[in-house]
Amino acid sequence: MKSHARLSAYREAITAARVAYGAGDLDASFRLLERAHVLGQPWVVPHTVSHWLMLKVGWRRGDGREVRGQLLRLAAGGVLSLLGWLPEGNTGGADISPTKPMPLPADLIALCGRS
Repeated sequence: MKSHARLSAYREAITAARVAYGAGDLDASFRLLERAHVLGQPWVVPHTVSHWLMLKVGWRRGDGREVRGQLLRLAAGGVLSLLGWLPEGNTGGADISPTKPMPLPADLIALCGRS
């Protein structure tokens, strides 16, 4: 049941991120994508989609560091999801080590399997 709720929250975050991206609010879009990343990590496609959209935001911003970071994450993220090696709470941006666990936001703790 938690998986269904987690995927639903992921979809909501991705949808809102796409709306913000379309409106040109790249900061809001990226924050929502970070949330989507935390939620989508356990699944290959959602995890990969969050990195793909982060890449698009980085490209649109002209942020070479983010683009390079997302390209690396796109190459490895899906495989890591398959292997179950996921640093909990990691937001997925290039400013964070891809191996660094981070505290879960309070509102995501129950969705991400802890209570």
